[in-house]
Order: sequence, then structure tokens, then C-alpha cells
Amino acid sequence: MVRTDFKVRYQGSVLGYLWAILKPLFMFAVLYILFTYIAPIGKDIPHYGISLLIGIVLWNFFSETTMIGATSIVAHGDLIRKISIPRYLVVLASSISAMINLSLSLVVVIIFASLNGVHPSLSWLLMPVVIFEFHIFSLGVAFGLSALYVKFRDITYIWEVFLQAGFYASMVIIPMQAVPEIHRDWFFLNPVVQILQDARALLIAGANNITIWNSVDNLAIKLFPFILITLVCLFGFYFFRSRSKYFAEEV
Repeated sequence: MVRTDFKVRYQGSVLGYLWAILKPLFMFAVLYILFTYIAPIGKDIPHYGISLLIGIVLWNFFSETTMIGATSIVAHGDLIRKISIPRYLVVLASSISAMINLSLSLVVVIIFASLNGVHPSLSWLLMPVVIFEFHIFSLGVAFGLSALYVKFRDITYIWEVFLQAGFYASMVIIPMQAVPEIHRDWFFLNPVVQILQDARALLIAGANNITIWNSVDNLAIKLFPFILITLVCLFGFYFFRSRSKYFAEEV
């Protein structure tokens, strides 16, 4: 299912799988020029370009996992009606396909970082932990959305609005250094912010990165993103499982 989904996604395009890399790069180029030279909010931030690129790549993974995951059950309706398979495999396959795209994009991030003076460090070994955390969160959201989409086809339009707002609210573009210290705790209540900041700190060690670990003193706020991710994953899967017995009749 993963192989088929990945092939079909780029079937008929001239550049094929290269779009997995080119899409975030094009977006990065536009935003980097805009926020470094036209509206220079990141001009004085060390390695802002790399920080922006890793943010875009991870956000694209979240967006792709949740949007494609939301429609995956309906898209595979014929398969579900004909073959008795665990329904969660359909959503899981779409998320693994998004993970392949993320892996290709991370290669570009590492090359770009190396060309810009960021040297490999032991902290890079912890990057899979952050990516796994993001995958769990994205998958929980995708499970919930896919179950809702079977019944309510407006879900994807509503989720697109949330993604658009979340892109700006999750510090993908704006560096955390630009946020006054008194307000930073509130931003870290968003688990995506915690994940992006941790990923940036691991990739760009020693660049005065701001993470939930070194800028938040309140223990409850430190634990909140991880508790929320766990709850989203558990509730999303439980809701999906409770609705899955009706999928064959509703898709």
C-alpha cells in the first residue's frame, strides 16, 4: 500500500519523485528572501535559513500526513469493501508515504546545513526521536480526521483553514527569538512549536536556540505538549476504531 501510494502520487509528472524535494525548497526560497531581505525578521538570527528550512520540511510532513490521511479511507473505499483488512493500515500507509518524503527532504536539509557551516554533532542522533514524536502526533490527528471525513466531507476544507493558521502560529517562519520572553511559555503549549524548536536545537547545536527545556520554568507547561500528543494519539485511534466498523457501508 505504501509503495502504490507513493508511486501514484507522482505518476504522470515530469520530475516525479523530485517534487518531494523541490516543493519545500521553492517555498523556502520565497520565504527566505521575504523574511531575510524584504522584511528582515531573521536577518540577525544565526543560521536562520537552516532553521526556516527544517521548519518548512517538518510542517510539510505534518500537513501531508494529516491531509492525505484524512481522505485515505474514502480513497481506498473499493479496497475496504472487497477485502477484510485492518482499517488503520490504510491511514498508517499514507503516513509512512509522507515519512519517505520527509526522509528525502531531510537529506537536502543536511546538505544545506553542511554547506552553511553547520557541522555534524552527536545531537543529530536524537533527531529520529523528535521525528517519531511528530509522527505519533500527526498520525493521531490523521486517524481522527479520516473517521470524520467518511461521514462529513467538509472536514478537509475546515482542516485546510487550520493548517493555514497553524503554519503561522507554530513559529515555522517567525524565530522564537523575536517573541518576548514573557509570552514564550504560551507558544510552547502548542506541541508543534515544541517539536520544531527541539529539531532546530538538535540540528544547529550552539546557535542560541530556544527550546521548552531551556526557556520554560513551569513544569506543567514543560509536560503539557507531551501529554497533549499522547492524548491526541490515543483519542484519535480510539475514535477511528469505534467508527471503523461502519466504513464499508459509508464510503
